[in-house]
Amino acid sequence: MAARGLLASEGPGAVTHQRVSQEAGVGRATVYRHWPRSDQLLLDVMEGADLPLFKDPGTPVRPWLRRQLRQLADEVLPPAVAGLSLAMMQSALWDPELARRRDESNETIRTRVHAAIRSAVAGGELETDADPADLVSMLVGPIVYRTAMQREAVPDRLIERLLDSVGTWRS
Repeated sequence: MAARGLLASEGPGAVTHQRVSQEAGVGRATVYRHWPRSDQLLLDVMEGADLPLFKDPGTPVRPWLRRQLRQLADEVLPPAVAGLSLAMMQSALWDPELARRRDESNETIRTRVHAAIRSAVAGGELETDADPADLVSMLVGPIVYRTAMQREAVPDRLIERLLDSVGTWRS
């Protein structure tokens, strides 16, 4: 599928009606007929696709987590992706199917971040008393706010502050 190829090679910002129609060699109207809204298109493309972020934590954990947060910040920044993210969050308030998909994505991210933090703690790299339920909010929430709400790039210094917020890191 053209849209999945775009998602895999260029990230969610590339999955637009125009790009999908170009890659698939069909008219844009055909793509709109199947997916009238951008959020529907991206959600269908992401359905069944493995979320690449926060997958397979590496050691040491801090630099790996820094790279994952940087990638997230860069992927959410383009206006199309930021707008789509906000629209999907809003739509999930009323649409049970979108809520289910949102919850699945959130659970995947939560599970992966928790596994990375557990690995850092077990390896003596991190000492933390942060509530595991708060970890994803502490790390990911400010990135989504900065990119989607404030429409600004996430500086590396903010990512460092977010990492520092979860506990004491040892090298």
